[in-house]
Amino acid sequence: MDNILIDQNGFPSPAFRVLDEDGNILDQDWMIEDEKLLDFYQWMIKIRIADDKLNKLQRVGRMGTYASVYGQEACQVGAGKALTKSDWLVPTFRESGMMWCFGVPLENIYLYWKGNELGSKMPEDINCLPIAIPVGSHLPHATGIAWANKLKQTKSAVLCSFGDGASSTGDFHAALNFAGVIKTPVVFLCQNNQYAISTSRTDQTSSATIAQKGFAYGMKSVLVDGNDVVAMYQACKTALGYARENYAPVLIEAQTYRLGEHTTSDNSKLYRDTKEVDKYILKDPLTRVKKYLVSKKIWAEDKEDIFRDMVKEDIEEISDRVLNTPKLTGSNMFDMIYSELTPNLETQKKQFLIDN
Repeated sequence: MDNILIDQNGFPSPAFRVLDEDGNILDQDWMIEDEKLLDFYQWMIKIRIADDKLNKLQRVGRMGTYASVYGQEACQVGAGKALTKSDWLVPTFRESGMMWCFGVPLENIYLYWKGNELGSKMPEDINCLPIAIPVGSHLPHATGIAWANKLKQTKSAVLCSFGDGASSTGDFHAALNFAGVIKTPVVFLCQNNQYAISTSRTDQTSSATIAQKGFAYGMKSVLVDGNDVVAMYQACKTALGYARENYAPVLIEAQTYRLGEHTTSDNSKLYRDTKEVDKYILKDPLTRVKKYLVSKKIWAEDKEDIFRDMVKEDIEEISDRVLNTPKLTGSNMFDMIYSELTPNLETQKKQFLIDN
């Protein structure tokens, strides 16, 4: 009997990589042009600066609880830049950078984390759902949008991003099972940052990888180095292209690491060793790209200093506008849910206005 059993640890081969930690090209066939990589690097810098500003604003009580993307910038940029204008992005709470890359204004993102629902009102030409806070709840929505695209026969794919903790939810099973059965053009992107809040990845699943879970649902899977922006871009671009052309789902596991806290209400020192964090700091996604660009004489410290100062100035202007945006009135809880109010809600709104 043993000779017909396949050990799950036999899959997969090492994660797909293009650039190593020292900025060396591992696979020239997948390497992108230097100009595009420079753009990616600048986006990663912008995201890190915007992320740091949000954290600082929260610490002084000017923003709500925030989920940092520190350490996951390669996932954010690689995925965000792989999407086309006709695609859909279905994000969870750790996709601020991805949303920004895709075209959601940073002002919207700041407004959202300030607690202003205007931040969830997406521009008309951006196919992005509002941020989903409940873990895993948005995955079935992504499958549904992809099914609609298939029924309309549009060449549009859906990218649904989530953390490793979501892979232990019932919604993960329902979404992937449904997508596999009806063949929907959706790419499920798991940003495996090794911790679901304080639960380590090894404590929530005994699977050797999350990527291999896709095989059980009849879909193709990819395991990728989530700290390699080039590999992330190529993996997502390839998966999205496959989903569009074949009306079929793909599961990507991006192996990365959350260098910061789960959210600004977290204290990760209670459940992970600082030596572990230090080890992953050496895998910083920005460092490997910078090393490559500097070695090619495309980038230098003086250029970076000037660029960072420009970005900080822009972000200061955006944060000032957001912080000075008037609060919404209570009646907006009626106006921002449905396009047309039901009779019961209309009555409730009138009563609310009378009482307030």
